[in-house]
Amino acid sequence: MPTRYVTDGGLETDLIFLRGLDLPEFAAFPLIDSAEGREVLRSYYLDYLDVARRAAAPVLLETPTWRANPDHGRLLGYDASALDRVNRASVAFLVEIAQDAGDLVGWEVGGILGPRGDGYASDGPVEPDDAARYHLPQLRALAEAGAGRATVLTLTEVGEAIGVSRAAHEVGIPVAIGFTVETDGRLPDGTPLARAIAVVDDAAPPRYYLINCAHPQHVARGLDDGDWRERIGGLRCNASTMSHAELDAMETLDDGDPVRLAADQQPLLDAFSQLEVLGGCCGTDARHVAAMWGVTR
Repeated sequence: MPTRYVTDGGLETDLIFLRGLDLPEFAAFPLIDSAEGREVLRSYYLDYLDVARRAAAPVLLETPTWRANPDHGRLLGYDASALDRVNRASVAFLVEIAQDAGDLVGWEVGGILGPRGDGYASDGPVEPDDAARYHLPQLRALAEAGAGRATVLTLTEVGEAIGVSRAAHEVGIPVAIGFTVETDGRLPDGTPLARAIAVVDDAAPPRYYLINCAHPQHVARGLDDGDWRERIGGLRCNASTMSHAELDAMETLDDGDPVRLAADQQPLLDAFSQLEVLGGCCGTDARHVAAMWGVTR
């Protein structure tokens, strides 16, 4: 079994619903550009260092850059140069937090990417070469800033996954491909997880795959006994059993129950023997991740 890292929970939902911040475009990366924003982020990440200490496990600190790509950045006033700067600064910020902590079992900083589109719904097939060109600048910035790996979260179809993996290979950074699934355990475009992994592995195999932004019950509906399960290296589940469409319409946070979420997730931990990253996604905070790791906060 590989070494398993603690990672964080639902950054954006935590910042909005628990810390009272306004995040236009659901983007956390602009917080890096102010002293006040960095202090909020520091407080957020320190909660997960505490979970890692209690669990006696290493921590993977992942950058707040899920929306730090050209389409979303443009809407927030960030051009290519500004995005390059903020992606690099995000890596440096997390390295500083880890170095200041001093008493961790181990740590790594990873760079986070998100989909070009919505992240909850498929906009149709994506041309892999177009996706590779689109995501290459962010991957290069994260890699050159010192991120040990990159992870793209909440992909909805295979074309963009292939493109991200190709771009990561070009940059020379290990990459994890994160797919999300609907309540039936399939990608939003209807592709079974096993099929999605086979297609991407055939075209441009990443270091491993990750499933995020779905409740464990939804993920479990897509399981079978295939060897593809050995390729799942990360799990970041939602707190809520609601569908993506229901969550998108919510004006309050459904944070579920941390202990129940951990129990619901256990069959997935049993199914994915190569899991090396365990954290949460929408609606989760440090309480949920602590419960996943069998410790309290």
